[in-house]
Amino acid sequence: MPVNTSAEAPLPVGEVSRLIGGWIDRLGAVWVEGQITQLSRRPGAGVVFLTLRDPSYDVSVSVTCYRQVFDAVADVVGEGTRVVVHAKPEWYAPRGQLSLRAAEIRPVGVGELLARLEQLKKALAAEGLFAPERKKPLPFLPQLIGLVCGRASAAERDVLENARRRWPAVRFEVRNVAVQGVHAVPQVVQAVKELDEIDEVDVIIVARGGGSVEDLLPFSDEQLVRAVAACRTPVVSAIGHEPDNPLLDHVADLRASTPTDAAKKVVPDVGEEYERVRQLRDRARRCVGALVEREERGLAQCLARPSLEDPHRVIVDVRAEEVASLLDRGRRTLRHLLDRADSELSHTHARVVALSPAATLRRGYAVLQRADGHVVRAPGEVAPDEALRARVAEGEFSVRVDRVDAADA
Repeated sequence: MPVNTSAEAPLPVGEVSRLIGGWIDRLGAVWVEGQITQLSRRPGAGVVFLTLRDPSYDVSVSVTCYRQVFDAVADVVGEGTRVVVHAKPEWYAPRGQLSLRAAEIRPVGVGELLARLEQLKKALAAEGLFAPERKKPLPFLPQLIGLVCGRASAAERDVLENARRRWPAVRFEVRNVAVQGVHAVPQVVQAVKELDEIDEVDVIIVARGGGSVEDLLPFSDEQLVRAVAACRTPVVSAIGHEPDNPLLDHVADLRASTPTDAAKKVVPDVGEEYERVRQLRDRARRCVGALVEREERGLAQCLARPSLEDPHRVIVDVRAEEVASLLDRGRRTLRHLLDRADSELSHTHARVVALSPAATLRRGYAVLQRADGHVVRAPGEVAPDEALRARVAEGEFSVRVDRVDAADA
């Protein structure tokens, strides 16, 4: 039930502490998993004090237990060990402090850790965080590389030295963090997010040397995996050695077997690039030379043709002969056409002359016309004593009709 308070009716500190203690008592015993960061076993004391920390978050809680509870696992439990504790929350009212009273402590074995990691791996894969289509390509020549690694670690030295040996002008933005223990996950996540927010950073390398399964557990943490999956900048995972395979390798855009391998995969080798440029330049030069030689041969073949070797003879002389031949042919054709036309004209003229009335008149015939010019064709068309005009071949004269005889039937 909520407590009603106001500025006029506040609760005393003791009452607030008592209420908090009552709420905590109602929680009952719980199973809690964490990593031991501090362990205090005072000689002669019947109580052992330890601090249990969440490896994924910056949260810790004090735990106390009787010596006999801790002695049962003292041989396998120490600082840095992951444990599962069955404890009851307790509220120490005088100091306002929360702690856990442990009744049982169980170390988390490697096999159990690996089984949990396998379950987490399947769950994240089902969400699509490991899908190949989510992988972002790395830039060919990064100008600024973000590096997340331990302070003064061999991984940092390997990445920096190998990268600068391959490309001396490359620059780094380094974030030194804890790479194992309870502080590793929050610091690595924070470093990755900071580098991802820098626009000049082209690629981020998360590097760490080899270690045991427990040492590499921070790089399989779900919080870190999701932080890398949300990055806009390509991320390269270089954790441990070749056999090591934390979950960060699956979500990263590129996996490197070692920090040295990461430097080789992220930064091109200047000597190799110079050699590649030289080979491409030689290949281009050979291609251009072959093209020029081929065109020169083609040009030489064109120049060797008669039309280009002696264009005046081939073009003018040959064409002149063709023109003369065509002219002579035209003349013969025209002469033949004229001769045939003349012959046809002569025949036509002869036929016209033969059919002409003048030719008939030359044979002694005459044409009689009345005064109105009408040609007389029958005796009945004239009358006696009518004046007619007679037309002959050489001219015409007048005649008069003496009598009209009817034609014989």
